[in-house]
Order: sequence, then structure tokens, then C-alpha cells
Amino acid sequence: MRLRMNSIRFLRENASWLGAGLLLAFASSFGQTFFISLFGGQLRAELGLSHGQFGGLYMAATLLSAVTLVYMGGIVDRVDARILGAGIMAGLAVTCIGMSQVSTAFGLFIVIYLLRFLGQGMLSHLEVTTIARWFAATRGKALAVAGWGHPLGEGFLPAIIALLLLSMEWRTVWLFVAGLLLLGLVPLYYAVLRGGERAPEGVAEGKKLLTGLGGRHWTRPEVVRNGLVWVLLPVLMASPLIGTSVLFHQAHIAEIKGWTLAQFTAGFPVYAALSVGNSLVFGMLVDRFTACRVMPLYLIPLGFGMLALSQFDAPVTALFTLGMVGMSAGAGMATSGAMWAELYGTKHLGAIRSLSMAAMVFSSALGPGLTGALIDAGVGYEVQCLWMGLYCFAMGPLIVVIFKRFGAW
Repeated sequence: MRLRMNSIRFLRENASWLGAGLLLAFASSFGQTFFISLFGGQLRAELGLSHGQFGGLYMAATLLSAVTLVYMGGIVDRVDARILGAGIMAGLAVTCIGMSQVSTAFGLFIVIYLLRFLGQGMLSHLEVTTIARWFAATRGKALAVAGWGHPLGEGFLPAIIALLLLSMEWRTVWLFVAGLLLLGLVPLYYAVLRGGERAPEGVAEGKKLLTGLGGRHWTRPEVVRNGLVWVLLPVLMASPLIGTSVLFHQAHIAEIKGWTLAQFTAGFPVYAALSVGNSLVFGMLVDRFTACRVMPLYLIPLGFGMLALSQFDAPVTALFTLGMVGMSAGAGMATSGAMWAELYGTKHLGAIRSLSMAAMVFSSALGPGLTGALIDAGVGYEVQCLWMGLYCFAMGPLIVVIFKRFGAW
């Protein structure tokens, strides 16, 4: 009862700031793979693109957005997050209008690049960085709640778009999305823009330091030379690489398993629910034990999900696998942003996180391409799932070794 009352008080006292973070996370959906892929058939048909051409164009645009994010991510440290968030959302709305008018492959490349950079890249980066900076003692819980915008988008937008496509042309749907983004500036204004910049909460309680290892704020060049970030990247890239490959190859998975596509997509609400629930669980664990202590656990559900997908053919496997993918995604939302703040402090957090965020964007592009190439080479997706599951289980002990080696454990 006490825990529930504390949670209710936390939500009530921080509603505007958490709501702003959740709005940014939800708005990033319009630049995510799951959303853009809903229009893949129409885009290929109207522009005369093959599956391979569309996939290559999409991968190239995503990789370029990852490179841009490395150079532009530090702007989060220099520009007021309230103004920057409104500007990025407005820019994403203009990009959606551009998608409604696209008529050439080059134009599509530019639009997808901007969708990926502004949506998946900058909005997600801004949401995590600012929440990690705004909160201290309850950083894990705050990141979890704000991150709910991601599974909410993944859980509800596909069905909404499918219904809209029954009554309007796909280009009109993108104009509708642009309108939603512009309307989203209204609650963002009333939630955050009217107030002053938030001071980090909980510093006086001593539960979380705003400085990192060594009791100081690290700069990005120092982080690059330190080397910890580079050995952590294989761990952080696992969830977006594997999770995106599952979503991208959903039709192929259904085909080799003998399922209907509807049987597979029935797992998306399970994905969303378990992502939300597990993000809150891991958020509370982060606040109690620190992100570095709980990081070794976050890939375990994904490992079980991939092993199940490699071994079982019953339709319920789709529900289980998507649920496990969602659990790890939720755990990652609560841990990764808090981890960088714990390791390197918050003063240059935007510039530092841009490295890991770019790597995650890169892995979300690499996943579908790499697994697709292996399928073409004769390596079945079920075999790949087995190895991906084992990889997830191997990462837990590796994280412990890494953190002990660098003095973060």
C-alpha cells in the first residue's frame, strides 16, 4: 500500500514533466521502422521499387541518420530542451507533409532520412537525456514512465493506421499524422514550455549522484578515450538489432511457422503491455540498486523469446516471443539512460548519449539487412534465433566483467 501511494504521489507531483517525456517518446513513433513499414507496399508500388531496392534505400537513409546523430546529438546539452523538443516535433510534422508529396526514389530517401533522424533519433535521444537530467533520486522510475510512449505507439498506431487506410488514401494519412504532431505542441506547451527549466530532483537526498565515475562530469572525448563505451556497444545494440529483425521479418516468420499474419500480430498488445510493466519494474530496481547493477538482467527475457522462436511452432509462441521482446525493450528504456548518467554525469549527457543512440539506430538498420542476407545465403531464421538467444544470455556475465574492469560495479 505504501509503495502504491508513493508511486501515485510521484506521478502527481511530476505529471507535467513525465507527460512531456511520454509525448516526445510517442511522437518518435512516426520515425520508427514499425510505423514507416506500414506504408511499404504503397511506396514500392507507386515509385516502382523492388523489395531489395526499398530495403537498401531504407538502410542507407537510416545509417546516414545515425551518422548525423553523432554530430548533432550534443545540441541537447546546449539548447533548452523545451524549445528543442517543440522545434523537432515541428520539423517532423513538415517531414510528414513531405512524405505525402514524395514522387521519386531520391525524394523518398530524403524523407526517410529526416523521419529516422528527427523521429527515432532526436526525439528519442531528447526524451531520455532530458528525463535523466531532470530527475536524480527517482531517475529509473521517471525514465520508465516517460518511455511508455514507445510501447503505446507500437501497440496502438498500427491498428489505427490500418483503419485510416480503409477510408483514405495513404498520402492523406501522412497529412493526418502531420496534423497530430502539430496538435501535440499544445500539450507540450502547457506541460513544460510555460514553466522554467526543471532543476534536477533528489540531489539533496544523496540517492543518486549527478556526477559520474570519479565524482566528475565526463566530456565526450574523454569517454571515447576511456574505452568503456566501445565494449558496451555490443550489449546495447543487441535489443534493437534483434527486436527490429523480428518485426521486420514478421511475414517470413509467419510463413515458415505455418501461422497466419494475424496470429503473429496478435502478440503486439502483449508486447506493449509487458514493455510498460517491465519498464516500471526495472525503473524501481534502478532507483534501488543503480542502473549498472541491474543492466546484466535486461537481455534475459529477449534470450528466452528467441530460443522459443527457434524451437517451437505453436501459434502461442508468437505471443510469448513478442512479450519477451517487449520485456527487454521496457527494461532497456529504464536502464540505459540512467546508466550513462551514473557513469559519466549529466553535464555532457547529450553528447555522450548520442554515441550510443547512433549505435542503436545503426543496429536497427543492420538487423533486418543482416538477417535477410543470412536467409538469402541459406541460414534459416530459426537457426539465427537460436544463436541470437544464446548471444543474449552471454551478455549478462560480460556486462558484470566489463563494469568490474572499469570500476562501475
